[in-house]
Amino acid sequence: MRNPYDVLGVQKSASAKDIKSAYRRLAKKYHPDQQPDDPQAKERFAEIGQAYEILGDEEKRRAFDNGEIDASGKPRFAGFEGGAHGDPFAGFRRGAGGGPRGAHFEFRSGGPDGAGLGGEDIFSEIFGHAFSGGGGAGRAKRRPEGLGDIRATLDVGVEDIATESKVAAVFPDGRRLAVKLPRYVEDGQTIRLKGQGAETPFGERGDALVTLRLKSDPRYRVEGRDLHADIPVSLRDAVLGAKVTVATPTGKVAVKVPAWSSSDRTLRLKGRGLPLKTGGNGDFYGHVRIMLPEGGDPALEALFRKAEA
Repeated sequence: MRNPYDVLGVQKSASAKDIKSAYRRLAKKYHPDQQPDDPQAKERFAEIGQAYEILGDEEKRRAFDNGEIDASGKPRFAGFEGGAHGDPFAGFRRGAGGGPRGAHFEFRSGGPDGAGLGGEDIFSEIFGHAFSGGGGAGRAKRRPEGLGDIRATLDVGVEDIATESKVAAVFPDGRRLAVKLPRYVEDGQTIRLKGQGAETPFGERGDALVTLRLKSDPRYRVEGRDLHADIPVSLRDAVLGAKVTVATPTGKVAVKVPAWSSSDRTLRLKGRGLPLKTGGNGDFYGHVRIMLPEGGDPALEALFRKAEA
């Protein structure tokens, strides 16, 4: 894995904004859907995502700059020379005299009588029970928090949220995961998919974290959990009154427009907005917009001219 700064083409002193901008530009350029004929696009896209996974997170970036994690996000264990892929045991495998600081370690497999140490026991003896297996009292989980987690940002529409749709998130490694939206969704909310992340040296997969971002919709304006939309109404219907069909995120609804409705008159549809955290839904507000016939209407024009006479 290359240095993430080199992957994103930014200096070590780059601001978080510059890093995010570089990531978005490169991710868009090398997304497999944009480069269907380039067999290396998927690999490049994954590399870009992994680099941003580190530099886009303040804590991980600090850990990388301090040498605590490597370019793939795996921890560097102090005092050990990691081998390929950050293998914490590589220093031991070199044999006598080849361990850290010239120390000699002999690995022996444990037996039923307890003689010797197995690989997992050695790991426990060196690094403590925080990384050991088993479910003994007081032992922490094997996988350090955040290790192996992968992230993706998913744009969701008003209709997706209103109908609790199933949407697909694309991760830096090219995988697509189906995400069933919960009943209540907020802009910027993160959904955690347990065990759907990358493999780790601890026998567990990380999690997949999907950050939801509400995309703008030309039909609806979102205010809190309420929705606002324009309702085009002909001059005739505005004067005489009529029933018109209004499209809402959960389906079409017949709405009565009262006679002599001016533009900007607001019609409220209770419970047709976005789901509320406490249950129920917000409201839908339709704003009357009087629309004159395209190309004109000779009869209507004659009527007004007659009224002026």
